[in-house]
Amino acid sequence: MERTATGLGSGLLGVIIFSGSLPATRVAVADFSPLFLTSARAVIAALLGAAFLFALRQPKPERRDILPLTLVAIGVVVGFPLLTALALRHITAAHSIVFIGLLPLATAIFGVVRGGERPHAPFWVFSVIGAAAVAGFALHGSGGGTLVGDLLMVAAILVCGLGYAEGATLSRRLGGWQVISWALLLSLPIMAGIALLALPARWADIGVPAWIGLAYVSVFSMLVGFIFWYRGLALGGIAGVGQLQLLQPFFGFVLAAILLGEPIAWTMIASTVIVVACVAGAKRFA
Repeated sequence: MERTATGLGSGLLGVIIFSGSLPATRVAVADFSPLFLTSARAVIAALLGAAFLFALRQPKPERRDILPLTLVAIGVVVGFPLLTALALRHITAAHSIVFIGLLPLATAIFGVVRGGERPHAPFWVFSVIGAAAVAGFALHGSGGGTLVGDLLMVAAILVCGLGYAEGATLSRRLGGWQVISWALLLSLPIMAGIALLALPARWADIGVPAWIGLAYVSVFSMLVGFIFWYRGLALGGIAGVGQLQLLQPFFGFVLAAILLGEPIAWTMIASTVIVVACVAGAKRFA
């Protein structure tokens, strides 16, 4: 019980940190190209992660860990950041948050396929209801969608779910922050090369908000958030703790309201209550 509670607390903190990712990305891609933003955030986070790994003398991953770490890198270091950055060139930040409600289902499915978890049937009922509540609210309350942007977000959710499930399974042996740090380090040579090729033509054209957005997604979205998130998934279970992601869209809307001055409708509060109930129900049957 204590292990599960600790996992939920750690996972919730990770979700809160991740909630700022899409608004920060939206701000950053106003001045940075999606390719540079994706590669630069990975390089910055990799250097920080490498410093922690070597300072704390962490053992190197075993040969059997290379494939899972590669899948983590493909999913959360490259895939999700790049696909969302591309999507946010076509849709608004508020509209993109719609799809985050589908992430718990993607994570749970990959948790079953790759993590060997077997949640009970009611878990899937609560998951679908929770995802529908998130999607229904967000679609009703936010516009600015396009077919290209929506398809890019669906692809982002799929690769992110795979990366979350792989990372959570691996975290049971290596530790949460170690997994994301090794995945970042594994992708560093390629991402550094891409960053050099995608350098902005004129640095003077980059505004302060874009720099702040880059800093946030590099330090918090790419590294600090995963320290708490993978630890939560490893302690509390992929399927159960993964349902906390249903709360992420609402945290994201709050941040969007603070950063962009968007009003918070009463329907947001009502939908949040439904989602919290679904999270509790799904956790019980995970």
